[in-house]
Amino acid sequence: MNTLIDKVALITGSGSGIGRSAAILFSQAGAKISVADVNAEHGATTVNLIEANGGQAIFVECDVSKPENVRSMISTTVKAFGGLNILYNNAGGSTMMDGRVTEAPDEEFWRVIGLDLYGTFLGCKYAIPELIKAGGGSVINMSSNQALMGVAGRICYTAAKGGIASMTRAMAVEYGGHKIRVNAIAPSVTLTERVKKLLEQSTEIQKQAERHLVGLAEPEDVANLALYLASDQSALITGQVISVDSGVTIS
Repeated sequence: MNTLIDKVALITGSGSGIGRSAAILFSQAGAKISVADVNAEHGATTVNLIEANGGQAIFVECDVSKPENVRSMISTTVKAFGGLNILYNNAGGSTMMDGRVTEAPDEEFWRVIGLDLYGTFLGCKYAIPELIKAGGGSVINMSSNQALMGVAGRICYTAAKGGIASMTRAMAVEYGGHKIRVNAIAPSVTLTERVKKLLEQSTEIQKQAERHLVGLAEPEDVANLALYLASDQSALITGQVISVDSGVTIS
């Protein structure tokens, strides 16, 4: 279905994992894709996969925690495609350095805040004016089901993802009058290559994985929700934090 025909979508962290799955899916739905990632090799691979299937895409190297990088990412996208309709702030992630509040290193706290929370802030700060120029659009942020429940040993990550959930609701109110919808996705354990490695090392994540009611998510499961939120099919949905978590938050 060409639900995104003539739309321009910018997806951060789309060199791999959920972001790559979303980039390919959005392209198949008709969108022109700006693939943004800090890893040029991974980003180029995503572009090649899109173009091999007849889609249009560019790669923009970007560290989303750096304002100058984000401004350049937005301007490059708009210059290439003539505008911007969809922003998917997907870039982020945790590491094994995370832990309890009494044990987690300060450096890990600020790393996650800078990448996940500040990166989302910057993406919205510089992309929303372009969405306004386009007459409206969709912003999709990446939170986590860990922002919606108590999870031990992940204090840095939950702080960042909780902030994203709160920002999402605030921006939905702020920009609704401009026909801009702002929503967040809250995945649970999703079997990207990064998370597979964390599963091998973290007993806390393993315990959470065991609580999934209908199996662990693949990147495509999260990308499918992102596609829905990006499309006009979700025209009246804004300010929501929607879980893709196999029932973990209610089990």
